[in-house]
Amino acid sequence: MKKVLCIAVVCLGMSTLGCSKRTPVVEVSVGESGVTIEDLVNGDDLDLAWPQWRGGVGGQVRRESGTGSLDPSESIPIQWSAEANVRWQVDVPGRGHGSPIVVGDLVVLGSATTDPAQQFVLAYDRNDGHERWKTVVHSGGLPSDRAVHRKATNANGTLACDGDHLITAHLNNDHIWVTTLAIDGEVLWQTDIGAFVSKFGYAPSPILYKSLVIVAADNGGGGYIVGLDVRTGKVAWRRSRGNVSSYSSPALVTLDGVDQVVITGMDRMTSYEPATGKLIWETECISEATCGTPIATAGHVFASGGYPDKETVCLDAKGKRVWSNRTKLYEPSLVTDGENLYAVSDDGIAYCWDVADGTEHWKKRLGGNFSSSPVVVGGNVYVCDLSGNGYVFRASSEKFELVSKNQLGDDCYASPAIAGDAIFLRVGTGDGQQRAEKLFCLAND
Repeated sequence: MKKVLCIAVVCLGMSTLGCSKRTPVVEVSVGESGVTIEDLVNGDDLDLAWPQWRGGVGGQVRRESGTGSLDPSESIPIQWSAEANVRWQVDVPGRGHGSPIVVGDLVVLGSATTDPAQQFVLAYDRNDGHERWKTVVHSGGLPSDRAVHRKATNANGTLACDGDHLITAHLNNDHIWVTTLAIDGEVLWQTDIGAFVSKFGYAPSPILYKSLVIVAADNGGGGYIVGLDVRTGKVAWRRSRGNVSSYSSPALVTLDGVDQVVITGMDRMTSYEPATGKLIWETECISEATCGTPIATAGHVFASGGYPDKETVCLDAKGKRVWSNRTKLYEPSLVTDGENLYAVSDDGIAYCWDVADGTEHWKKRLGGNFSSSPVVVGGNVYVCDLSGNGYVFRASSEKFELVSKNQLGDDCYASPAIAGDAIFLRVGTGDGQQRAEKLFCLAND
């Protein structure tokens, strides 16, 4: 009797780790699901300026045509404040750490409130910031306060858009729900993809591959990664990922001409076929728990983390280790311009490494603490800290060169989105119960 009681107490104390909440993951193959994966055409030819987390190009804004394009004749600001280079600003209800996306004439992001208990999606006019629509995705069902990290929210993920569908994922009623909306905000479908035992909340953002949306859900009760038909919400494939709580989003990369979905966590980086979910390779590296999203060049993939171990690593297209060091970026992700790898650690140290061999070109203490991930555009790196400071420094291996330091709001957890001649930035103002959020459009007006 004492032994049974002891086990029960231990399980109760470890409930957030899934001691009594393990849920077997039912794997699904494409053959079993019967889902056909197809190339989709954006029916309305919508401008997908910044359509998903990190723009879909690992935070690098490219001047050639394609995702995150920037016309060479346009330039984004390198200096701003609450009064300078603000095209518009708007109050955002609730709280969320998801970054904005920019599609067509809309800026879209998710948020959540506790009173009333709601998770919702908001769309603002790209030109003047007025609210175009708001759609409540979930009413009630939010996780308890102890199941969400004090820095986290109930709307951590960034939406993804393929031109016809807006996709978001939430932890609600102890399950992960994927919801797809039309461009006008109408809910098209909602799918429960599996149980989720929350240790610190849910963080990953969805990514798109052809007619699939791919969502990860690592957790102590039984982690998984899932591909769903973006048109219907039907599960095309599901792969089990073990019983470890981790927080990274997957990334779609093309390595040596092969499309791969890569994700970190569970002391490894793992690569899957995006169309089928089949394992391509996995390599032991980094740490048990990670937050950052991998990035890639044509032949190499990079990632950093985590907890409790620390490592920044470069792997080749087959998962072979090329180089690594003992630097840790837990929350922020890396960014590259193709020649150099740039990073800003959680505790405010900026780094520049050579992508080929990991040579450290320079490091510089910026100060402050960081959760936001950097982007590269116009030869500069843009990144914001948790005190509302926006740093701009040169994307150069020669030396660290600070271009500007700009104060806006009192905190910044979300990463910037870049579209056309503007930066779209979500910031917090105030503190505690008085904290509120704003969305800014920054431009050289």
